[in-house]
Amino acid sequence: MELKQKTVIMFCIAVVDQTELKTIKVLTNLLGIKIMNTENKGIDYGMGNTNIDKIHNIRYGVIHQNEVLQAWADDSEPYYGEPGEETQETEDMYNDMVEPINWFIDDGEYIAECDDSGDIFITKSPYYTRAQFCSPCAPGACYLMNPCNNGEKTYCFGSDWFEDNKAPYPVYRVSDNTLIE
Repeated sequence: MELKQKTVIMFCIAVVDQTELKTIKVLTNLLGIKIMNTENKGIDYGMGNTNIDKIHNIRYGVIHQNEVLQAWADDSEPYYGEPGEETQETEDMYNDMVEPINWFIDDGEYIAECDDSGDIFITKSPYYTRAQFCSPCAPGACYLMNPCNNGEKTYCFGSDWFEDNKAPYPVYRVSDNTLIE
């Protein structure tokens, strides 16, 4: 009977949204169930050519906005497109009802962009972690919520972007490769 309960819980973990993963981890710890963690870094569908800062050889990090929602809401700015750029705007484009194309940060420390899917791509940061490659939907980028000790160096947000100032992955400084968390 106990094995069936564990199987059901493990199945639930596979279908749960990333934003609920913390709750699942607490629940599985209470039940004495271990969540499998893989050290397989995955497949580089970008073949070393896409979603990478080639100067520093660091991959772009991807994280869903819900993981850092308050910090993202506080710091990001809307992007409406360049004048003459084709956008999804209607003939009412000059009133206050225009929707931004995406949201971004370019503050001298971070460069990041979030589109309507809710995924934030971090293309510059003073920090990196090691993570697994994303699916073919983001070839060459790495998903920050899947840290992996032998994964690729991946730009990430510092711990101050998360609740309780605790990142869900190890954070290293780009300038000297020092582990800071």
